Amino acid sequence: MDPVPDKVLFRVGEIVHHLRYDYRGVIVGHDTTCKAADDWYEYQTKGKSYKPTREQPWYHVLVDGSTHQTYVAQQNLEAGDSSQPIDNPMVEHVFTTFLDGRYHKESLN
Repeated sequence: MDPVPDKVLFRVGEIVHHLRYDYRGVIVGHDTTCKAADDWYEYQTKGKSYKPTREQPWYHVLVDGSTHQTYVAQQNLEAGDSSQPIDNPMVEHVFTTFLDGRYHKESLN
């Protein structure tokens, strides 16, 4: 496996694609390392052939076509198709504008 970068690659408002689970989403926040409790991490990775390291950026992502948010290791994300907005009811509570393939918290009108 390639080494995992320790710097944040994605910013709030960027659309991403989950490499393993094939969904789009928008970044609403990030942590420089995994801040989830040990029991959550163990439950999420139990029985899986891979365990993303906690020592990398982790992102809070609103999932397209859903009502939920996920917490994802950077190694599982790539830039996503930003031609269409994200369909998640929480988007309007976090962002005010979708412009040029990116969400913004402030109004740009």
